[in-house]
Amino acid sequence: MGDGVNSLTTSAFDLPEHLAAKADPALIADDERHFASIAQSLEQSVSELSARLDARRSAPVGKGREVLDRDLEIHRMANRLRALRRFGLDLCLGHIVGADGSGPVYIGRLGLTDVEGRRLLIDWRSPAAEPFFAATHADPMGLASRRRYRWTRGRISDYWDEVFTADGFEGHAALDDQSAFIASLGDNRSSRMRDVLGTIQADQDAIIRAGSRGALVVDGGPGTGKTVVALHRTAHLLYSDPRLGHRRGGVLFVGPHQPYLAYVADVLPSLGEEGVQTCTLRDLVPEGASAKPEKDPGVAALKSSAGLVDSIEAAVRFYEKPPTEGMTVSTDWSEVWLGADDWAEAFSAPGPGTPHNEAREQIWDELASIVADKHDDEDVTPDLVRGSLMRDEELVTALQRAWPMIEPTDLVGDLWSVPAYLRLCAPWLGPDEVRGLQREDAQAWTVSDLPLLDAARRRLGDPGASLRERRRRAAVAAERERMSGVIDNLLAADDDGEGIVTMLHGRDLQDTLVDEAALPSASPDLLAGPFAHIVVDEAQELTDAEWRMLLLRCPSRSFTIVGDRAQARHGFTEPWRERLERVGFDRIETASLSINYRTPEEVMAEAEPVIRAALPDANVPTSVRAGGIPVTHGPVEDLHRVLDAWLAGNAEGTACVIGDPAFRATPRVRSLTPQLAKGLEFDLVVLVDPQGFGEGIEGAVDRYVAMTRATQRLVVLTGV
Repeated sequence: MGDGVNSLTTSAFDLPEHLAAKADPALIADDERHFASIAQSLEQSVSELSARLDARRSAPVGKGREVLDRDLEIHRMANRLRALRRFGLDLCLGHIVGADGSGPVYIGRLGLTDVEGRRLLIDWRSPAAEPFFAATHADPMGLASRRRYRWTRGRISDYWDEVFTADGFEGHAALDDQSAFIASLGDNRSSRMRDVLGTIQADQDAIIRAGSRGALVVDGGPGTGKTVVALHRTAHLLYSDPRLGHRRGGVLFVGPHQPYLAYVADVLPSLGEEGVQTCTLRDLVPEGASAKPEKDPGVAALKSSAGLVDSIEAAVRFYEKPPTEGMTVSTDWSEVWLGADDWAEAFSAPGPGTPHNEAREQIWDELASIVADKHDDEDVTPDLVRGSLMRDEELVTALQRAWPMIEPTDLVGDLWSVPAYLRLCAPWLGPDEVRGLQREDAQAWTVSDLPLLDAARRRLGDPGASLRERRRRAAVAAERERMSGVIDNLLAADDDGEGIVTMLHGRDLQDTLVDEAALPSASPDLLAGPFAHIVVDEAQELTDAEWRMLLLRCPSRSFTIVGDRAQARHGFTEPWRERLERVGFDRIETASLSINYRTPEEVMAEAEPVIRAALPDANVPTSVRAGGIPVTHGPVEDLHRVLDAWLAGNAEGTACVIGDPAFRATPRVRSLTPQLAKGLEFDLVVLVDPQGFGEGIEGAVDRYVAMTRATQRLVVLTGV
């Protein structure tokens, strides 16, 4: 059962010698008894859930909605079973005791009830668990005391008690300096974000539990727990807000880069949420994987605006003009005149929002209906006419010219290679701007092109959708014909022509026998949306055009936006509200995090002047702990000596060299640029020639970000 232990035979506590006083039975006996009940209930829950899951998987599949309901139920049970197996007793985060003498109430990653219905663990996301995270001495929220556990390999290696009333400690609390708990926040890091659920603080918890309507902006400097808030808020919203369940769109989590996503990959599964789609902005379009940075800042600035994204609509409309001259079309029954008014009627058939490429099927259908109506014979149906029309080469050519199938890459590439087309679609651009946007290789995609490619893909739709729809229709027709033959055989075998078999004459029942869900269909784009809620970390870097990519995926505009204006590499002078209203948000709330739990005072003392020199009003957070290790400086030649000494003296933890592309990473020492280090944290950070990071705001931000990745020690190496 994960890394948990059987507390019926082994103590859940494994306290080191220097904490022997905390092992007093008077302090932990109640916990031991409760853990015994948890262990027993866990064993029963895993066994029962495994049996239920096996039974559900082996049950008849059913059809239609039954299949969906079955799959969702299996998904939910499998997720819970994985969570129960992943953890053992360490599902428990701690407990709270009420000032009225109630409790203790134990708080867990998941809720857990024994066979008698007694609540053993309260899910951390439930309202009843809120005081465990949110109570302060200024507002105890009805608590007398709170205990938090530190788990190491499935056993408790330490715990901290905090009391809120004068008698809260009597016989039940091992009081120690709360700085010991704060100091624990600086423990060794690994290649994955460590479990921090038990250390969430009141200011973070208030944001995690805030409602989901509109956009909530969380502004905070380095080390304030923005990423922790973003991830845990995601899990909390999925638990608490029925509007955001997977069947209603779910949640998309957007991070700044792939190293960041790898670093936080374990967090949501550890919170019981495995269905959240996570990505970077590059992942939203196929061309993002190979896109290069835009070399020309002026071109990047033009493409970052929402105006060029809006020009995609004009670029597509250019290819949606009905023929202005009529023509004679041939059918299997007669020749029919198709006038300009008929073309206009057909071109108006697609409903609002229908993608261009997918709309052509509707135009064909409308043309078939128009031509069928021109025949007096009722047996000449639109379906028959359509097949006949598609053999008329002149008509097919005319429609292809008037409403061609278009690839998104071709559409955007034409903007960068045909100046007249760009001027037509974006008439506000000046001659120099039009020339600046042209390039020799029109499809040498850059990161700045991605919002336009995304807008084009969404506006055009899938060029293969029409072919797949025709194939699907043919498959449905073939399956209905096959089932019709089966039904005819059954009816022929029914001697008296009565009974339930006669119900097969009904068309509705015949249609239900065709399982359209089992027929060929396109693989869904899991990142296309729409999503019920989107969480964006390091959001200060997004351009207006990139915000459009996300807004298109969330019509409700329900967002959690996490960032730090002082960490925006290209500057962020306007307030969050002004920036977001400009790109299309309407309901905006803001919250601020100002306490730095990660970065020690010694590092922040060195980093603060760096950012204030460029941004005097930067939101620099206040560190709550001192690491006791001063920032050191030296020549770049000392790099390997510094790393060798650190590795020799530290059996655990991770380090990062920032600013030396030639340094080859090892299992415990990463080598990153300042941009790819954003959002990550390391025990040791070695900056190599930070003045070489650049000038102005961009250089200052890169130095500030790189310095504040350190949780214990910072070393700055410079050239001679």
